Amino acid sequence: MLSSRIGILGGGQLGLMLLQAAVDWNLDIHVLDPDADAPCRNIAPHFTQGSLQDYDTVYEFGKTLDVITIEIEKVNVEALEALEKEGKRVYPQPAVIRLIQDKRVQKQFYRDHNLPTADFILTDNREDVFQHTSFLPAFHKLGKDGYDGRGVQRLASEADLDKAFDQPGLLEKAVSFEKELAVIVARNVSGEITTFPTVEMVFHPELNLVEYLFAPAEIAEDIEHKAQEIANNTAEAFGIVGLLAVELFLTHDGDILINEVAPRPHNSGHHTIRANATSQYEQHWRAILNLPLGSTLAYGPSAMVNLLGEAGFEGPAVYEGMETLLATDEVFPFLYWKAITKPFRKMGHITIMDASIEALKEKVDFVKKNIRVISTEVKQ
Repeated sequence: MLSSRIGILGGGQLGLMLLQAAVDWNLDIHVLDPDADAPCRNIAPHFTQGSLQDYDTVYEFGKTLDVITIEIEKVNVEALEALEKEGKRVYPQPAVIRLIQDKRVQKQFYRDHNLPTADFILTDNREDVFQHTSFLPAFHKLGKDGYDGRGVQRLASEADLDKAFDQPGLLEKAVSFEKELAVIVARNVSGEITTFPTVEMVFHPELNLVEYLFAPAEIAEDIEHKAQEIANNTAEAFGIVGLLAVELFLTHDGDILINEVAPRPHNSGHHTIRANATSQYEQHWRAILNLPLGSTLAYGPSAMVNLLGEAGFEGPAVYEGMETLLATDEVFPFLYWKAITKPFRKMGHITIMDASIEALKEKVDFVKKNIRVISTEVKQ
């Protein structure tokens, strides 16, 4: 298995960290990405520039490979299905990617499999949303192509209805929750399954993406058990091979609801590179190559802070405050080989470790105040 020719669809930061894990095992990695300056470009043994959504490009890329995986869901599933029929090992399976690509189908899957999720109504256009004002407050989500906060609108009342998308989507009941949690599950070809400890995510108030997280989540033991069980059941229901990141709401009543899933390495598992015995990236390789899954033991409390491009700057990236970070014990920056910064672009992340969650929170505040990604050029 380790001698297989392996392809990754997508050469962004997740692909970069998959590559870093692959180097340890001498894996023969081929990367496809539309961006000539993608993060993987400079370290991938084999790099092809091309569309992830074009049938012929994806098919031609995959036909000489043994194993194909993804770091982003927005790929041509038809080409992957054709490759799978020809005997290529495609993980996660094209059928799983197809299910997850459309949030409408994804949410219906939870309902059909008795997996807990917030109540929802499928909508075809904006006029459809207007018929369900009694369902508000709710979030209107695009069925396809929403990512990192894009494709989601909060509709608090009828006054917000003009924000609704005029495309197929779903209206999801707004849930009053105490915490947002995530569990990353790995499942290999043989059906062996393991989970990472539950993490607690804190989202940016405006951008709807993870600003930072703590591991383990500050939750009761029975809540941890329930979150792990739901994540396991979700991965088993999909029958996925690879990683599945399961994002969850913990309600004030102690219920746990599935928000969304991602069939790949995920932002909520970046800290595992340093904080756990096996990183999510190594675990992904173990799963799709049908190797024994590694221990997910956490060495201690940890946190992860996303490093975003500073507002008001666009141009060659300058990392201000790196010396301060590197002089701080158990603070580990990971930069994503992105030459150009833009406002709120993900430019890296910082893993932080300490003896307690309280100490971690102090370090998170320190880190957030002492590093910025700016540019010599100011955004006009």
